[in-house]
Amino acid sequence: MLVQKDYKFWFCTGSQDLYGDECLAHVAEHSQIIVKALNESGILPYEVVWKPTLITNEVIRRTFNEANTDENCAGVITWCHTFSPAKSWILGLKELRKPLLHLHTQFNREIPYDTIDMDFMNENQAAHGDREFGHIFTRLHKNRKVIMGYWEDKETQERIGDWMRTAVGVIESSHVRVMRVADNMRNVAVTEGDKVEAQIKFGWEVDAYPVNEVADAVAQVGQGDVNALVEEYYDKYQILLEGRDEAEFRKHVAVQAQIELGFERFLEANNYQAIVTHFGDLGSLQQLPGLAMQRLMEKGYGFGAEGDWKTAAMVRVMKIMTQGKKDAKGTSFMEDYTYNLVPGKEGILEAHMLEVCPTIADGPISIKCQPLSMGDREDPTRLVFTAKEGPAVATSLVDLGDRFRLIINSVDCKKTEKPMPKLPVATAFWTPQPDLRTGAEAWILAGGAHHTAFSYDLTPEQMGDWAEEMGIEAVYIDKNTKIRDFKNELRWNEAAYRK
Repeated sequence: MLVQKDYKFWFCTGSQDLYGDECLAHVAEHSQIIVKALNESGILPYEVVWKPTLITNEVIRRTFNEANTDENCAGVITWCHTFSPAKSWILGLKELRKPLLHLHTQFNREIPYDTIDMDFMNENQAAHGDREFGHIFTRLHKNRKVIMGYWEDKETQERIGDWMRTAVGVIESSHVRVMRVADNMRNVAVTEGDKVEAQIKFGWEVDAYPVNEVADAVAQVGQGDVNALVEEYYDKYQILLEGRDEAEFRKHVAVQAQIELGFERFLEANNYQAIVTHFGDLGSLQQLPGLAMQRLMEKGYGFGAEGDWKTAAMVRVMKIMTQGKKDAKGTSFMEDYTYNLVPGKEGILEAHMLEVCPTIADGPISIKCQPLSMGDREDPTRLVFTAKEGPAVATSLVDLGDRFRLIINSVDCKKTEKPMPKLPVATAFWTPQPDLRTGAEAWILAGGAHHTAFSYDLTPEQMGDWAEEMGIEAVYIDKNTKIRDFKNELRWNEAAYRK
């Protein structure tokens, strides 16, 4: 299982020495109380670390540079308890390279009407201290997340937690390395892209390997290890022979077990966190990796089919962002396949020839062995299931030649009206917001791909914040989308983001 660092977030409070030592003591005490409450809330996915009050440009600059070099610091949370002159922040903000959340709150929830005096007013003036701080951020043209709300409120804490996950996705993005086995599917445009620009923008390293170099690692897996993993499969999943000989079926399953172990060991040895395969170049592999890729995704690896390295990296980033989330419903590679156009029952049947992550499964997961017309290899085994119901987000990162665009579509996942006993793949069924017609038209107008990185556990806001931190365009397709307005948005973005 892929795991990430024990990330933490620094809580930095802004003030000044104009109001005396007693005021500064209160500022420090109050910020420590807030940090303690946030950590004890049980809502935040990562620990918040209190830092001494920032009152001079030297301290601010030093603190932010320490944040830059601390590998476990995934971001900074700032709050200006009193008025904090913004010019003191310029050098530090210019040099800060970690995500920043501007928490616009105040220590007291209510105005103390009976006792309020000018000492209280001077000490508790985030209402304009944070505006001064916010102004310099805008003046510097730097990205930041702004959350306004009382620090004890659950909604505020949940929004902080969501941003933390986005910030970790930003930090971890620079560590994503994608292993390409073979190349892209011939003549397909959307899976192509500028890998150099992707490394500049996102930090992704995308490397190609001859398929037989990886196949050699598969061949080196010992039979004992294969047998042990096959037993794990048989214990964990339902076995659907469907008339096939049991011994022959088990041999096909064992091929996928050997592929899973060989690929995983190759990925670990060479420090890759995402992988793409291509059915058109399988070398000495006996089967197209199916069940093996599904299992690797379940362990946290990103995946893209037919050489789609952009989607593979996005799946990895989104799995990072959801890691450790309580009651998570799953994140997967996905593909738009076919429509249901019956009025009132419209939707898109989502699937792939084999590779859908079992984290999204609802109910039992089965192993099937079926012929596959593509790949020219023996019948591959795969995990078959149907996906959960509920709201989710489907994203497509596309290379438009002069820039990247992240398309973010809110979707409503449902159960299909009837079972599909002859379809031997994992499936999901969803209706894009605001409806199939508008959602599909907007997706096509935006240049969206047929592959998506999909998650029940992330919000459009989180994905948009990630895109903003990366300095790329993001467009949203949701319940408020109207085609006329959407076309105008694309035109405005063309002018704003064109190089």
